[in-house]
Amino acid sequence: MSDITRMDTKRRMSQIVVHGDTIYLAGQVGNAGDSVADQTKTCLESIEALLEKAGSDSTRILQATIWLADMADFAEMNAVWDAWVPEGHAPARACGEAKLAHPELKVEFMITAAKK
Repeated sequence: MSDITRMDTKRRMSQIVVHGDTIYLAGQVGNAGDSVADQTKTCLESIEALLEKAGSDSTRILQATIWLADMADFAEMNAVWDAWVPEGHAPARACGEAKLAHPELKVEFMITAAKK
């Protein structure tokens, strides 16, 4: 049975949970009030840093779940996402509309990845 490792843990959640060779990241959000593009960039920068800390990188992402506060922002978010995802390494992905934790937040990413 594989051990479970939790990193950057607080009372409510861990930013990273590793079980076996699978990495689960907590939902990542940008800076409240920024544009969708800027919030997406901030999310992706956070994801890169967390994956590195957990022993992985963006080429090892298995699945991405993306929540937008408004699906009208889909194209703006995708422009940043498409430029960021390494060619040939697109993960399984879902994107939907949801009410996020704060009204100023426009996008949230949840990532599952494999360790290197």
